[in-house]
Amino acid sequence: MALQPRIRGRQAHIAGPTFLAYTPNGKKLITVGTDNFCRVFSTGSDDEPITVDDIQESNHAIVAGNGFFITGSEDGTVCKFSLEDHKLEDILVRTTLPVRDIALSPDGNWVAVASDELVVKVVNTKNMSQIQVLRDQPRAVKHVSFDTSGSRLAVSCTDGNIYVYSLSSEEPNMIKKVGGMIKSLENDAEASSKVLWHPDGRAFATPTAGREIQVMSFSDWERQRTFKTGHSADITAAVWSPNGALLATTSSDLNLCLWDTKSQKLIKKFDNMKATILSMAWHPTENILSYTNNDGELFIHTDIVPSEHASLLAKPVQPAPFFHDPSEGRSGAPNGISNGAKLDLPERRARRNGTPDSLDDILGPDGIDDEDMEDFVIDDDGAGYAGLNGHGKRPNAHLALASPSSKRRQYASSAPFRPQIHEAFQPGSTPWRGNRRYLCLNLIGHVWTVSQESAHHTVTVEFFDREFRRDFHFTDPYLYDKACLNDNGSLFSCQPHNGNAAMIYYRPHETWTTRTDWRTSLPAGETVTAIALSESYVVVTTSTNYVRIYTLFGLPLRVYRQKSSPTVTCAAWRDWVLTIGNGPVGGDGKCQLLYTIENVKRDEVSQSEDIVALTPNATLSSVFFSDEGDPYIYDSTGVLLTLLHWRTNGQARWVPMLDTNSMARRSGGGKEESYWPVAVAQSKFHCIILKGADKSPYFPMSILSEFPFQIPVTSAPKKKKDDKEKGEDEMDEDDDERDKAEDTTSTIYLEHAHLLTSILHAQLTSTLSHTRPSPEQNQRLTDLEFQIDKTLLQLLGQECLAGEDRGMRALEVVKLMKNANGKMLDLAGKVAGRYGRDVLGEKIRDLAEKRVVGLDEDEEE
Repeated sequence: MALQPRIRGRQAHIAGPTFLAYTPNGKKLITVGTDNFCRVFSTGSDDEPITVDDIQESNHAIVAGNGFFITGSEDGTVCKFSLEDHKLEDILVRTTLPVRDIALSPDGNWVAVASDELVVKVVNTKNMSQIQVLRDQPRAVKHVSFDTSGSRLAVSCTDGNIYVYSLSSEEPNMIKKVGGMIKSLENDAEASSKVLWHPDGRAFATPTAGREIQVMSFSDWERQRTFKTGHSADITAAVWSPNGALLATTSSDLNLCLWDTKSQKLIKKFDNMKATILSMAWHPTENILSYTNNDGELFIHTDIVPSEHASLLAKPVQPAPFFHDPSEGRSGAPNGISNGAKLDLPERRARRNGTPDSLDDILGPDGIDDEDMEDFVIDDDGAGYAGLNGHGKRPNAHLALASPSSKRRQYASSAPFRPQIHEAFQPGSTPWRGNRRYLCLNLIGHVWTVSQESAHHTVTVEFFDREFRRDFHFTDPYLYDKACLNDNGSLFSCQPHNGNAAMIYYRPHETWTTRTDWRTSLPAGETVTAIALSESYVVVTTSTNYVRIYTLFGLPLRVYRQKSSPTVTCAAWRDWVLTIGNGPVGGDGKCQLLYTIENVKRDEVSQSEDIVALTPNATLSSVFFSDEGDPYIYDSTGVLLTLLHWRTNGQARWVPMLDTNSMARRSGGGKEESYWPVAVAQSKFHCIILKGADKSPYFPMSILSEFPFQIPVTSAPKKKKDDKEKGEDEMDEDDDERDKAEDTTSTIYLEHAHLLTSILHAQLTSTLSHTRPSPEQNQRLTDLEFQIDKTLLQLLGQECLAGEDRGMRALEVVKLMKNANGKMLDLAGKVAGRYGRDVLGEKIRDLAEKRVVGLDEDEEE
């Protein structure tokens, strides 16, 4: 019976992610972890390792040359240490965000740094002033990897693409963007998307979303062989043997596998790993594989390759696993295929445009046995045989265009109908990214939580005005997942955990008594779907469709079941509570959202189960009250809407206040960005700009941006050709049309200004009719009325300037004037007289006389 390979395990660092690297000569093995030191082990020695102190904490990467090693840490520093005196030589570069990976060129002269920044920095290890910056990737980078020549660098981006750069010239040049191979991962995910350059330099491999290792040839960018690893979880590390004859893979399923590169067959599987392996390295010359895990441990696995396969390590550099050798071309295809006929390999067939869980994605590019590859040919002579698959039948690509058979229709009709419901969400809350997330974002501040990889979280509350409020943080054993923040206090909620029921926790900012914060538990079986906090009440919606309302001192005030269900979200302002839930199914198979607004203090419902106006296929992104107390929603199409006349039963309507897709900053189509809604205040939309494919803010938080309201009235004018591209006749025509275009633009601007001001006036009028107005509010209402009349007066001038035939439209403009001070109609008459519109002037005087005697619009007609 063969002896089991000897595994030497050591506790190299404290529990946490740990990484390692061999020196090129194999004499030293260096490890780093979450503590502030590294360990230097000597190969073949049982002595205690040398400890290098005073390095940065939380190191995520390490590389080594024969006389030095380089570390990359979470604080953004990349440091070079000497292996002779074990002291710091240089800080090669600093990044503003955590370093995620570093790679060393084969000659040891350059180090590539991947961080949470959007750029990759390539720094000279001997002269740190020499630096190259790679900018083509749109998002942060998770891994970097030099090829065997050191002239090319592969960058694994978090957007799911590989960017390959040439570094042979003074300015780096991106030579290829490879899509569809790696998985889109978060920066701090344990799963790996690192590019593994084969030692022969002609190919590289990467872990795929299907938990396989896919090989691609570098010369023609064709997909080659695939290692069907069979891992049941994402691959966390993989590495070629020094000669490329073997491949080692590991996964968070705690299995480590050895593969024969030539046949892609499994040689050995180790299923007794103690923790997830994050880093592996072959010894340059010996049968040793060393690896570190996320528990701070180092394992030096000697004789890891079984004796019957150990001869593979003694061979020279082996060729990469190709279906075909790119250097030989495709004319030497097997079975005498000639005259331009080619092998139709599965990797070269276009993947169908389907869901991420389509058959091709599940089976992977190697969904057909390699032995059957020779039966696939291209139909280059029109004989029709290439339309057959490996079983002699035609594929089903034509079914997308053909109508389904009666049998298929009968089966589909018998399937149970399931309407699509809108998922519940907490306004201002972001999903988990790594170990942290925002629980609340508004103009007061933000609340965020960090998972400590144990039985508790750490919650931090930060205020924008630190002179008014002091930041605070606390240990959270309850695992709060929702929060609200206002000037009076902060509200938290958690789900059932460890046998405890769901709970609500309110903490005021200031009190004149000793203790007024309170907690209350919900009945067993209920979970919290959303919470809201106003100056007067705490609102909670639950999984049982109950709406629970408490006073700020924890006294239960209302409990009722929401009519529309399941519940989606809620918002609150002063005495008003807005709840939203799923309603009846629309024609598109999706549930319509219904909202209800009630005044808790007066126990009155102003709007009951009315429809939230969304466009088809749109979803609700956020709901909140403005600083003036008007409800606003923001949907997935980028449109901000307000609810007008919401205090009057049956009169509410949703009015668009801003379409972010039509803003001037996006008119050219060059900006790839979206907007995270935060608040509406002072008649402006406050948000966080998200770049690229980001869907939510991350740390550190970006500066808040604000945009004025812009009601979608008309499309932006099309851009005209430059004068250089125009002929003489076209330029003459433009001279005549330029003034008209300017007048049209001015008219459109005034029309928009009038519409916007009228909506703001209607909002404020509704507010003042239901509340006790302050002097400032009364003055603002007067200013809005004056602004409406002023805008209409300017619009009247534009109509008079346009010609006598616009007289009826000009009179219509005059009728819209508020004429609050009785002077606007006189001014309108003077404008008409200035432009010689005598008939219009008489009409305006008649209108003024009728208003003086109190005639209404019907009598005016």
